[in-house]
Amino acid sequence: MEIIKNIFTIKKIPFLSWSSPEPLNLKPKINTCIFLTFGLFLFGLGETILIASSQGVSPWTVFAQGISINTNFSIGFATFIVSVSVLLLWIPLKQKPGIGTILNAIIISIVLDYSYPYLPKPDQFFYQILQSFIGVLIVGLGSGFYLIANLGPGPRDGLMTGIQKISKLPIYFVRTSIEITVVLIGWYLGGVVGLGTIIFALFVGPFVSLGLLIVKIFFK
Repeated sequence: MEIIKNIFTIKKIPFLSWSSPEPLNLKPKINTCIFLTFGLFLFGLGETILIASSQGVSPWTVFAQGISINTNFSIGFATFIVSVSVLLLWIPLKQKPGIGTILNAIIISIVLDYSYPYLPKPDQFFYQILQSFIGVLIVGLGSGFYLIANLGPGPRDGLMTGIQKISKLPIYFVRTSIEITVVLIGWYLGGVVGLGTIIFALFVGPFVSLGLLIVKIFFK
């Protein structure tokens, strides 16, 4: 019960023995790199599991769809524009990039491409919803590993950690607020929202907090 309680109260990324002292670290420990890579692999796998459920995509993809519809940009280019814009928001939030920021895009993209053909694509609604939950849970666990590695977050996670440091609000609340805001804007712009998208928006915050706590307890 204690870990459930802490999901809604944790306010900072834990620092463990294998965490990098600084995000911009060009000579990180080997085990730090292993945990970073494993976390990003899980993150990418979780997102792919969500996509394979056929119940929707992540809120940020809905946002990119909405921009694409209103600008005639491709979804890929709209996603790039969103990522660059979010990175610019790092400046006032005083967030620092690192090798994890670069590997975030590379590893997750590779996992998306190569894991999708091998994942189940259920036809029954119950199993689609179950798979959506599993995908979001794995995203949360992966976030726990790669954020605690402290080698630089991805653009969206950096936005979360930056806002959290300024607001002092619980991590789950900040992440959930960001995802709900993004999906509402994306939906307003014409992006397609599925039930899996709503599950992601509502549960990724608590699952990220859960992932941080699990890693803190079992991978010291």
